[in-house]
Amino acid sequence: MRAPKLGPVESRLAEAAAERALLAVLIDPFNVEPNEAGRVAAEAEAAGADLILIGGSVGAGLKLHSVVRAVKESVSVPVILFPGNVDGVSPEADALLFMSLLNSSSTYWIVEAQALAAPGIKAIGLEAIPTAYLIVEPGGSSAAGWVGRAWQIPRAKPELAVAYSLAAELMGMRWVYLEAGSGAAQPVPVEMVTAVRRYTGLGVIVGGGIRSPDLARERAAAGADVIVVGTYIESGETSEKVSSLSEAVKEGSRLRNSF
Repeated sequence: MRAPKLGPVESRLAEAAAERALLAVLIDPFNVEPNEAGRVAAEAEAAGADLILIGGSVGAGLKLHSVVRAVKESVSVPVILFPGNVDGVSPEADALLFMSLLNSSSTYWIVEAQALAAPGIKAIGLEAIPTAYLIVEPGGSSAAGWVGRAWQIPRAKPELAVAYSLAAELMGMRWVYLEAGSGAAQPVPVEMVTAVRRYTGLGVIVGGGIRSPDLARERAAAGADVIVVGTYIESGETSEKVSSLSEAVKEGSRLRNSF
């Protein structure tokens, strides 16, 4: 039996995240034209973003290839797909978060969409990063939560996030994405981030509702490996916001305890 091997993009991320938390900027191709996506990505990289995620829950496939191409031409950091469905795959990207929404009530989002997409991903040679996707309260009412029919994890129950994450680890996944939902009123609780980091060996990605440097700093200090921001920068001032967030994530990394 061949042992799983990390691809070049995942290896780069894992090595970088071992040193400090990383900042990812999420671009939804449904909400932006390709040239604008390229400009935003370039400004984000110059201001300190470590990677660009591209994807969304509704209509992302309509302009996906052209947006990915424009972003790839504008940045040198990894460009990674954040697929909301089988139409979220593009050979233009560097890699893809191969996600399973483990707390969905529908098998489609747990494994069926993945099975439909897998042959194509393999055929084009796109690097797939095995990732558990968990919707955390209040993310059940977000587009991702609603479309994905998620049984959201209560904010006061970090042990449930740990249980799902441990299951993901035992199934061979290497990352877990804790999602509070796009533009969420509250981000994933720091206690939940800390618990998942402490009790699993997974890389921890945290997104949703992170719209200030303080919120980013707290989650980096709690043990997040990657902090994702999207809605916060859509209103403009990309350079200023990303620069502040990048510094906050670095500060939070220095405050991280040993887990």
